[in-house]
Amino acid sequence: MTETAPIRVGLASHDIPADSPFVNEDLLPVPVERRRWTTYNFAALWVGMAHNIPSWMLASGLVALGMDWKQAVLTIALANVIVLVPMLLTGHAGPKYGIPFPVLARASFGLRGANLPALIRAGVACAWFGIQTWIGGQGVFVLVGKLVGGDGWAEAARIGGQPWTLWLCFLLFWALELAIILRGMEALRRFENWAAPFVIVGALVLLVWITVKAGGFGPLLDQPSALGWGADFWPVFFPSLMGMIAFWATLSLNIPDFTRFGAGQRAQVRGQALGLPTTMTLFALLSVLVTSGSQVVYGAAVWDPVALASRTDSVFGLLFALVTVLVATISVNIAANVVSPAYDLANLAPRLIDFRTGALITGVVGVLIMPWKLTETPELYIFTWLGLVGGMLGTVAGILIADYWHVRRTVLDLPDLYRRGGRYWYAGGWNPAAVAAFVVGGVLAVGGSHSAPGKGPFPRDGLIPPLRPLADYGWAVGLAASLLLYVVLMVPKVRRTTP
Repeated sequence: MTETAPIRVGLASHDIPADSPFVNEDLLPVPVERRRWTTYNFAALWVGMAHNIPSWMLASGLVALGMDWKQAVLTIALANVIVLVPMLLTGHAGPKYGIPFPVLARASFGLRGANLPALIRAGVACAWFGIQTWIGGQGVFVLVGKLVGGDGWAEAARIGGQPWTLWLCFLLFWALELAIILRGMEALRRFENWAAPFVIVGALVLLVWITVKAGGFGPLLDQPSALGWGADFWPVFFPSLMGMIAFWATLSLNIPDFTRFGAGQRAQVRGQALGLPTTMTLFALLSVLVTSGSQVVYGAAVWDPVALASRTDSVFGLLFALVTVLVATISVNIAANVVSPAYDLANLAPRLIDFRTGALITGVVGVLIMPWKLTETPELYIFTWLGLVGGMLGTVAGILIADYWHVRRTVLDLPDLYRRGGRYWYAGGWNPAAVAAFVVGGVLAVGGSHSAPGKGPFPRDGLIPPLRPLADYGWAVGLAASLLLYVVLMVPKVRRTTP
């Protein structure tokens, strides 16, 4: 007789097979009494994640591509309104069933097949973890160098083309992040609660400081777009929009990792709606206003907030900027880029990998991908990295949404998500319909990826030339194609078996 472990979830009690190879403590549904995240917790989570150096520099990347500040802020605002929709749709399963993303993916991909989207999401998160840690480490390096003074810090002996002092900052920052996440999700919730308002204050202090020095905002707000609103604008706008969507497309998959701790649907819906699009838009606008002031003061636009803060001669100002950089980067990195792969890797081998082990693996892989290479140019960062990531993640999101909302009507058989031979076992643990939808959607989304001459790794005519016209819409194409194909393949099969 199969041993079972009663778990209270949702509105009923269910028996989860405790001896299943697909079970460990971190993947089990969160009991109702432990679901305590409120609207404020979710809003604070998004404020803490959105207020970081790469978010600040998104507008600068778009301006570097030829947009004016109005076009850049509009692109970012629209992208975050769009990505909020799949965020809320996939997040619904969290408060209802208390399950993380890789367990939700078992309903559509199968108990073994769920490792496919989980590992893709984990790989992306590991890369993002490395990018954020590298940028945070650079911030610490610059500000500490300003504090200690002299040329010895910045001109130290070089390793791999970078001063050893920069590598030291990078590694210390990396260790601090992992020390926090290893304390668990409750520690993360408490950290985000105070980190969010602290980072907002830090950004506003920077705005006030530069405004006082400038005596007002400078001519950057009046600078015309190099693209206009005509034929030159749209070829840049659409891939940029997809890139901005891809910035948070990662979270649109694994948001159940957080909403599973929600006190109810209202908390997660209100918290995310209040936290994501408003915060990202205001933060982009704030970055433009501060940069405008920097142009007046220094005669050139300083888009990097760390470089700008380092220009102060105040020791207190430098220390405050240093702490703000630390809090802002840690806030987004451990929430957005460590929680997900920790669960995803645990899903790969539940008996061998728990949440903490998954977090450690994430930290190691995040260094091995050499994040300093991914942020060298706006073309590589926005078009290649974000575009490719967005296309693949949009494909997975389409399948999850189609399965949970259209095929299952939000009704899941919870024990079968952990049971070999149940309704989600499909063919040896894999759902052929999900795999087919993923392959077709992925090819359509990223098959046409191309680069300008000398500015990226893809052929100028695209990987698959006939698909090049779709490349600029990768996230949307991947989501729509996989969603439609999955519905066509699955609905007839599930009508007789849906619980």
